[in-house]
Formats: sequence, C-alpha cells, structure tokens
Amino acid sequence: MPLPQKQVYTSEDYWNLPDGQRAELIDGKLYAMAPPNRIHQKLVMELASVIHNHIKNKSGSCEVYPAPFAVNLNADDSTWVEPDISVICNKSKLSDRGCDGAPDWIIEIISPSTQSLDYLKKLWLYQKAGVREYWIVNPITHVVNVFDFEYDEKNIQYSFDNTIPVCIYEDLSICISDLI
Repeated sequence: MPLPQKQVYTSEDYWNLPDGQRAELIDGKLYAMAPPNRIHQKLVMELASVIHNHIKNKSGSCEVYPAPFAVNLNADDSTWVEPDISVICNKSKLSDRGCDGAPDWIIEIISPSTQSLDYLKKLWLYQKAGVREYWIVNPITHVVNVFDFEYDEKNIQYSFDNTIPVCIYEDLSICISDLI
C-alpha cells in the first residue's frame, strides 16, 4: 500500500527512512513494506540457498542476494525496489548500496499486502528494466508464475509440486514443495 504522498520522493528520501522502516520507491512514490511471515521467509531462505549452491557448484559468477537488498532498477533517482531474491550476473552493477540496474533474475514471494505490486506494477517495471527472468511465488495458492523476458514473454504457471525449469540456468530446476 502506498504511503500518503505529499510530494515526489527521491532516492534521498528512500535512503533516509527512519531506522526499521522499510519501503520501496517506485516512480517517485513510497510503498510501505510490512514484515514478512514465517513461510515467506522460509521460501526466501530455501530458494536463495538452492540458487547459491547451484552457482557455487558450477563455479558460476552470478551472485544471489535475499531481501533486504536495494535495487535501483533503472539506475535513476525514482525507483528503488527490494525484491525477495535478486540474482545478478554482471558484477559491475553491484555497489555498496546494492544493485544499479536490472538483476538477471528476480523472485518475489507474495504477501497479502504486496500482491497488486508484484503481479502488476513490478511485473511491468521488471520487464521494462531488462530483468531476464521473473518468478512470482504465491504460498497461498501454491502457484509459481514464471516470466522469461529474455526469450518468451508468456506467463507459465506451475504448481508447487511441479519441477520448474530455471530459464537463465538450463541445468537447474526447482520443486517448491521439496523446500517447505
């Protein structure tokens, strides 16, 4: 849910939020972020671990960052998001503050308060910014929406019981049910 808007906010406002207050800055608007629940955090931890271990075992160069991790999607002053999981393969995008530009793969775990952002606004933002792959993991419906923006813009839906192929890694598939 957006915070009350009195102005167009900038990255300076985002970086000067009071300690403990989390928000995302999207097109100059601040959106408050509620604390995630237990299953949300378990999914973030398990997915990030699987991805990290795959990259490490293959001696890959990509890096995995779970939230909170700031992503300046368009490397501009108006949009800072905190995806639940970001996979970045171009290390020149990494800075002390986070990622400047689009990660290669983003995973968002749905929370009731973020559904419309994740399914609509962020879907469009991530595609426009150049994210190669986007997963929306919904622990309520046990459905994962996969968007392969690099080769195919279609939305493919999987259940948590399916083995889901990772678009940016031909040799990695993940079954969400195995993780929870």
